[in-house]
Amino acid sequence: MIKIINANLVQSGRIRPSEILINQDRIVEIGPKGAFSNATDCLVLDAGGHYVSHGFIDIHLHGGNGCDFMDATPNAYIGAAAFHASHGTTDMLPTTLAASRKELLKTFEVYDQVKDQREGARFLGLHLEGPYVSPQQAGAQDPKYIRRPDPAEYKMLADACPYIVRWTIAPEVEGALQMAEFLRGRGILPSIGHSNATYDQVKEAVKHGFTHVTHLYSGCSTITRKGGFRYPGVIESAYLIDELTVEIIADGCHLPAPLLQMVMRFIGPQRTCLITDASRGAGQPDGESILGSLENGQKVIIEDGVAKLPDRSAFAGSVATCDRLVRTMINMAHVSLPEAIDMMTARPAAIIGKEDVTGTLEKGRLADLIFFDESINILLTMVGGKIIYRKVEKNE
Repeated sequence: MIKIINANLVQSGRIRPSEILINQDRIVEIGPKGAFSNATDCLVLDAGGHYVSHGFIDIHLHGGNGCDFMDATPNAYIGAAAFHASHGTTDMLPTTLAASRKELLKTFEVYDQVKDQREGARFLGLHLEGPYVSPQQAGAQDPKYIRRPDPAEYKMLADACPYIVRWTIAPEVEGALQMAEFLRGRGILPSIGHSNATYDQVKEAVKHGFTHVTHLYSGCSTITRKGGFRYPGVIESAYLIDELTVEIIADGCHLPAPLLQMVMRFIGPQRTCLITDASRGAGQPDGESILGSLENGQKVIIEDGVAKLPDRSAFAGSVATCDRLVRTMINMAHVSLPEAIDMMTARPAAIIGKEDVTGTLEKGRLADLIFFDESINILLTMVGGKIIYRKVEKNE
């Protein structure tokens, strides 16, 4: 048994002094301060008045600390999971890039080998980003791997990997709407991303099962003019269509403060979650890096707190961690701490359909939680009742 005392629990839009009882990997009970004073045969963890919340849930990231999931090695998966756990992530969706069929199958195989690892953040499944996206909105996706949805291929990939949770595709690409219906039938979330769709095309996509927008503003169409007439794109659709949820890379680079504030004012925390979109460069020093696999990935440059294409014409993924996202939303978007935590815990869980098993700390659920201070510095990360990371003070 573990008893957490002197905790300020951040959950459900409020902060309250609490104690938490944990037995093995599960939460036994949550009560007010002093509620479990009679539980003496326990390992006591004193939160010291710091904040405690569910661990962060990152539903879009490619790696970290020199590792990329497209490397397709156990060390890459486990290394990235351990690194992000030290920044408060307890649950994640490893994300692929547009790649050959052979590369995708290889990383599926490795995921199956490591899916139950206990060295870092828990894997909730896979997120496939591409290869069925718009060449006009490729971003850092390698154009040579971008292609139209082929029913034979995507059905084979879905059969090969039962752990796919979400799939980012461009809905305006020929065959994408039929693919979305197939994904919904498999319980997979179709997400609009790297898309050049117009508002009318997005509206049609929603009818076929699309309910989420991948990294809003990045790889997203906006207002265009044809014959003098203006046509809204994916960005405007996200604001106007209530059925759509969005994710944002709140690293302070991809979206400046005014855009973060616009998302909060006109889309709101209830339809928004935070993602890192972290590459292998997260946690690494400035300089050259690789986006994607070491064998077939693209060169990028890490500088100014972000990854850029070599010609510096555009960003190429991020080097963010979840604690940085929460800090940015508080300082730049001026949201409250509970709102920022909700967008990093309960909201992503709900978006991928796992709100019944993760995202909030409740009796009977897995003990996935973090301690952090007022500056969102992570002090302790626990995954399934096991302490994965604990900050060591200088005097310890």
